[in-house]
Amino acid sequence: MRRIFAATILVVVVFLMASPERALSQRPRLMKPTTGHAKGEFTFTRLAYPSGYWRQSWTTDWPKADEQFILGLRGWAKSRLDISNDPSTVRIEDPEIFTYPFLYIVEPGGMDISDKDAVILREYLARGGFLMLDDFWGEREWANVVEQMRMILPDTPMQELPLTHPVFHCYFDIEEVVQVPNYHNYVYRGETAEKGGIVPHYHALLDESGRILVFIARNADNGDAWEWIEQPDYPLRYGLAAYRLGMNLIVYSMTH
Repeated sequence: MRRIFAATILVVVVFLMASPERALSQRPRLMKPTTGHAKGEFTFTRLAYPSGYWRQSWTTDWPKADEQFILGLRGWAKSRLDISNDPSTVRIEDPEIFTYPFLYIVEPGGMDISDKDAVILREYLARGGFLMLDDFWGEREWANVVEQMRMILPDTPMQELPLTHPVFHCYFDIEEVVQVPNYHNYVYRGETAEKGGIVPHYHALLDESGRILVFIARNADNGDAWEWIEQPDYPLRYGLAAYRLGMNLIVYSMTH
């Protein structure tokens, strides 16, 4: 698949750290993407999983969302974390999966893993890995997410995280569960919800010590905000919420 080299340098993170009010009035500027393939201590990685209703649903918003999110991370954390120039993808059966501490899973409402896949992902989490699930809507897709997580961690209950949890305060202070909408759904229909998924939630699966293994953004599309944050017709509050959440999850995954 030909890669799309449109990207945004997210100078907005400077405003986020300094003044949220100021950030809400700023638009990130466009620039040419970073070139080269230098690897760092952290690589943003997307999981290429098997899917039931759409064979390659893991490719949603890829690669632009990942590339723009990487640029934001590099602008925000270059003095704290050595971040790879380019995002990556990995398949469940690839041994390289164990070299990535953070895996992004988009549209898990269509995820359809095998028992063998579940064993590998269980081992990945046991070794200290972290999964972020994003962009699924409504009860049917939620039921599939629950089933997929039950296959991976059959004895681990799913719970809704309160906003007092440390994950929401390990870098930015997140005080609201924001329903981040699909760009086209919002711009052309004026809607933030899809498929009956009206209320957003932050769910998680934790290990016995309380460490988050899997973070689930239900009824929200943070990846679309990463992809479209530079568009003037897409409200910046959604982009900022998505970037803040993603950054907090990475800080948490790298420090726990």
